[in-house]
Amino acid sequence: MSDHLSLREHRNDRSAGAPQTTTLLVIAKSPVPGRVKTRLTPALTARQAAEVAEAALADTLDAVRAAPARRRVLVLDGEPRAWFPADIEIVPQAAGGLDERLAAAFALAAGPALLIGMDTPQITPELLTVDWTDADAWFGPATDGGFWALGLRRPDPGLLRGVPMSAPHTGAAQYARLAAANLRIRALPELRDIDTPDDLTHVATGAPRTRTARLATSLGAPTAGRTEPDHRSGSSAARHRVPARATGGAPTGVPA
Repeated sequence: MSDHLSLREHRNDRSAGAPQTTTLLVIAKSPVPGRVKTRLTPALTARQAAEVAEAALADTLDAVRAAPARRRVLVLDGEPRAWFPADIEIVPQAAGGLDERLAAAFALAAGPALLIGMDTPQITPELLTVDWTDADAWFGPATDGGFWALGLRRPDPGLLRGVPMSAPHTGAAQYARLAAANLRIRALPELRDIDTPDDLTHVATGAPRTRTARLATSLGAPTAGRTEPDHRSGSSAARHRVPARATGGAPTGVPA
């Protein structure tokens, strides 16, 4: 993809000695059948869809735990599961729409924060290691029109409140909100998140060493014959393309 940063470009843009000041926030739902990954049904049963959600969350937390961070916080809708890592802080999600819940998540951070969801198990620690030297915001677009990552050097819940969520233009609207605040925006690679059976196949093929990919194979999802980059092997990376306003790379153009 020509108009957004590749994973290699992202790695080279980071300062090798970047301080570990970032709070990593993961906004997620507890993987309960019937409450998560409902668009994977009826191709999968509700229980199988919940297993996919659990695997994707586990892969996500693995990457978060391996990335440098000041704090690692799981902002959870639902009850914690016994397997959740003990070194991850768990706090309940706030009430309200997704924009309010994301805003409340950022309010947990006293300094720079990067927020991601649980739908991109192909992420790596490198993708989560961002440098704030020349950035006020980091923005990771997703192929369906939203975003998989949002970072703010100075978390301001007002930058999220009122942004229309779960819509084809969510990414563009959020990016425009950042740009209107005159923030220096840096681009993360565009990623595809898992909502549908085709998404599951696509992501599993691109990241075959993940729990999610192994589970997809066991469930009979076809994971061969595609050429999706595997972000866990250091190849190039990937919701909506947003206007080219980002510093240090131009994206062409969440998590719940």
